[in-house]
Amino acid sequence: MTELLYFDDPLTFEFTAEVQEARALEGGRYGLVLPRTFFYPTGGGQEHDTGAIGEERVLDVHKANGEILHVVETRLASGEYPARIDRQRRMRAMQHHTGQHILSASFLEVAGIESLSANINGDTPSTIDLDTEALEPEILWKAELYANGILFENREVRSYFVTDADIPTIPFRRPPKVSGQIRVVEVVGLDYTPCGGTHCPNTGMVGILKIVRTERVNQKLRVHFVAGYQALDYFESYQAAAHQAAARLEIGVDGIPAALERKLDQLKEAQAELENLRREYLAAEADRLEAAAGEVAGLRLVTALERGRSASELRALAQTLRRMPKVVAVLAGYVDGKLTLVAGCAGDTGVDARELLRQHLHPLGLKGGGDASLAQGGGLLAEERLSGLFENSESYVLGAGTALS
Repeated sequence: MTELLYFDDPLTFEFTAEVQEARALEGGRYGLVLPRTFFYPTGGGQEHDTGAIGEERVLDVHKANGEILHVVETRLASGEYPARIDRQRRMRAMQHHTGQHILSASFLEVAGIESLSANINGDTPSTIDLDTEALEPEILWKAELYANGILFENREVRSYFVTDADIPTIPFRRPPKVSGQIRVVEVVGLDYTPCGGTHCPNTGMVGILKIVRTERVNQKLRVHFVAGYQALDYFESYQAAAHQAAARLEIGVDGIPAALERKLDQLKEAQAELENLRREYLAAEADRLEAAAGEVAGLRLVTALERGRSASELRALAQTLRRMPKVVAVLAGYVDGKLTLVAGCAGDTGVDARELLRQHLHPLGLKGGGDASLAQGGGLLAEERLSGLFENSESYVLGAGTALS
């Protein structure tokens, strides 16, 4: 049974490790067994410590039958070695785990909402799942403000063990899931939680806490938050983004919202103008194609292959053409090995666009769909098969006609 020294002293990052055994593990790694350790193993929603024992990097730490295995790449002989825990990783975990207790208690305090579970991370936001599906932004802000008030008061955070007989005397936020020796983490005057994780000895060490987003997950509200060092990273990234945006807009940071509103208004105007120009261009191109159309049984047959043209542009052009009297259009686009075919038929042609599309695509092994006036289809096609795409279009028009006989 490994003695867990981090319970009483989470701020020890260097110690002398006594290696008793190096057990062979799957994958060619080894699990070092120590009689006493300050390394925290994965558990309780908190990730394991990393660090070094001697010259070997500790890659993972986990529990195995009451012992703690410190996973390394190379077997170490029994003996004493200098050991070091990665301070930054441990501090981030401690700040987030302590912050999670405080934020969970804050939601209960300001809104009467219980936390159902939590996940503690050091490099990405940690999460709390709340027993609700949604919360007003005002409630989130009140809980965040309340939690930071507890941090700024620098309250003591205590940890100690109790027995089953002591449970009725402790106002747990959530009852223990284990029996026997139960470790309690107490934020003085706020929260009592059964927990085996590492925590800051006072709330001020957490620094600051910020809720960054929420999402609904299986009838629960998942709250993502950052604290301590990670909160500093978060604020620095946002500050850098804000300064970059301000520099590009040639204004101060405070002027970004108003400047963005102006830019959005200008963008809407430009998009409206661009759409007008696009319609004018399509009309002009439709006129050009109609003028070059061939005659088939008194109809105007338009065929065109436009390499690099998107499906949406082809469809818009076909819609413009089908509004012209006696026009039947079959337009193709070819982009990155994919053929798009659009058929458009004016109402006075008596030609069914679906049938016209089917006749063009069937020999190619491709399919599509639509209605009598507009149909679209296609798929992957070798480029050499494009050469004869329209060679039977005239006969297809005749075959697709419902009023040509």
